[in-house]
Formats: sequence, structure tokens, C-alpha cells
Amino acid sequence: MMRKLLLSFIFLFGISCYAQQLYMESGSTISVFDYKNSQGQPLDNLLSRSKTHFGMGYRHVLNNQKSLFLGLGLSYNNYGAIGSESSVDNYFAWDVSYLGLSASLDLQLFQIRNLSFFAKGSLASEFLVRGNQTINNDVYNLVGEEEFNNNILFFRGGVALQYPISNNTAIYVGYNFGRSVLISSGENAEKLNLNVHEFGIGFIINLPNCYCDFDPRL
Repeated sequence: MMRKLLLSFIFLFGISCYAQQLYMESGSTISVFDYKNSQGQPLDNLLSRSKTHFGMGYRHVLNNQKSLFLGLGLSYNNYGAIGSESSVDNYFAWDVSYLGLSASLDLQLFQIRNLSFFAKGSLASEFLVRGNQTINNDVYNLVGEEEFNNNILFFRGGVALQYPISNNTAIYVGYNFGRSVLISSGENAEKLNLNVHEFGIGFIINLPNCYCDFDPRL
């Protein structure tokens, strides 16, 4: 795991030389689990849980109109679910955390005075760094387990509102919907896909090499 963390930070440090903006965000994640056991049978009565997420990275302006941005970043996402199976008197719960590397595109749709409206899309590769599964009174560590230690590809799309608070800083709020694709290594392995609703707030800071100052005047 330390090797993956080191590679992630090297990745961010490397792209910083070409970046024009720094972003940081955090918020709530509501995750819906789509689970199938090793026999391919689903567990239908799973309830979502609210967790947190955090992200940071760099954005680069792609056009002269400063309306299209490429983002590269690092994220830490927490997902969870609870459920039960009354026929066998079982209780289930998952609590997992994934570290992710993401690439995103932000497109400014329109602007009303200084309030900008964006459409966002991203693709992330995430891997498990912490997690446990509870079945009745037994708790199992999922890190290192083949069924749950595979990389997950995450597709996300959403909208955001951005507002400048100084010449070099803007605040934004946003919503994303995401769907995972689990890369499984076994034909009979348990499969766990995730649908997520993410609500977040963050800041965008212009770096010295960015000629794209925000104008907070109304």
C-alpha cells in the first residue's frame, strides 16, 4: 500500500509543473451497493449510508475562452452500506475506503454575472486501502482479500456552481453521480459495484503561471 501512496504523490508532483490551478474539495457521499455473492446471487435489501470524501489536484486551461479545463487529482473516498437477510437471520455491513487517481473535464456552460455553471465528467482508478465487512457479530478485514482488493474504475458526471471570492480564489459547490466497474480476477468471486451520489464544496486557487484571475466584482 505504501508503494501505491508514493506513486500517487509522485503523480501529483509531476503534473504540478504543467498546472495552472489548484483545487481542494470535501463533502458527503451516499453510496448504494450492488452486491453479488460467489454464486452470483444478489443481496437486494441493502441500505445506503452517508460517508465522506476528499479530493485535491490540479486544473489546466485548455482553450482561450477559459471555459474548458482538464483536471488531474488524488481522492480519498469512503463508502458504506448495511442490510439484512431475514430468511437466514443475517445482518450485513460494509465500511470501505478507496484511494483514487482521477482525470476530469470541466466545461463552463454559461455565466450569470460572476456565478459560473459547469458540467463535469471524470474517470478514476481507485484501490482499496481500508475496509471491513460485518456479518452478524463477525468482522472481516477486506484488505488483501482477492474479491475486494481489485482496482475499481469509477465514472462520474455532474454539475457545479463557481463563484470568485478574490482575484485568485473561487469557491464552488457541486453534485456528482458515479458508477463503478469492478475489475474482478476470478470467475466465481464476489462482485461489488457501487452507485454514488456526491455533494461537495471546494476551492480553486490560481497558481502564479495562470493568467486567469477571477474578478469578484459584481
